[in-house]
Amino acid sequence: MYKTIITFLLLSLNLQATNYDALFFHGNCTTCHFETESVSAPSMQEVRSRYRNAFPQKKDFVDYMSTWVYTPDEKSSVMLDAIEKYGLMPELAFDVETLRSISAYIYDTDFSKKHEGHKSQERR
Repeated sequence: MYKTIITFLLLSLNLQATNYDALFFHGNCTTCHFETESVSAPSMQEVRSRYRNAFPQKKDFVDYMSTWVYTPDEKSSVMLDAIEKYGLMPELAFDVETLRSISAYIYDTDFSKKHEGHKSQERR
């Protein structure tokens, strides 16, 4: 009985964390970074691909992306061509732990396929 309750609670917490990450990503990042189309910033599909090529291990990907987004710096950018085209990403008012959660979501999400939180994006 207790084992079932504990399992249920752990699964619920895991689902809530995943939903939180997706909600934060889709509620904020997609304002500029469309999933599959580059309009005012590189698409998330491109960002994810470039970062995963540079940092194949999830821990390294999350560490680098969350730190860079916390304090964007042209000198340490993985995407200099995007900075030339769109300008340097502005500093955001997120703490590093929130950015780590969003970065992990980006690492795990294939934006070319339907996924949690997916909604079609049209040019605004």
